[in-house]
Amino acid sequence: MAKPTFRFTHYDLKEQRAGAIIEVTLSAVNNVRLMTPGNFQRFKEALDFKYVGGVAKKSPIRLAIPESGHWHLIVDMEGHHGLADSAVKMIAAPATARAPKAS
Repeated sequence: MAKPTFRFTHYDLKEQRAGAIIEVTLSAVNNVRLMTPGNFQRFKEALDFKYVGGVAKKSPIRLAIPESGHWHLIVDMEGHHGLADSAVKMIAAPATARAPKAS
């Protein structure tokens, strides 16, 4: 199994609600990628994968969770000089009040 040839930091964000905001603080320019478990597996195997995010040229960077589910956040140095120190925190969770679903 191939692995990425660059260093990365992995954060398992567990289950998140759509609309939750994740704030990532970096010590240097790096890539910040938010992805589903399936795409994280593809990332680890150096296959094509999909993600939300990209090159973070400023810090902190904020990303919104696009849909409810299990999410992984990767900070990686691909194309940059080194792996940045990073920290991740939730800064806003969506309102939990929702209309009940019709059954």
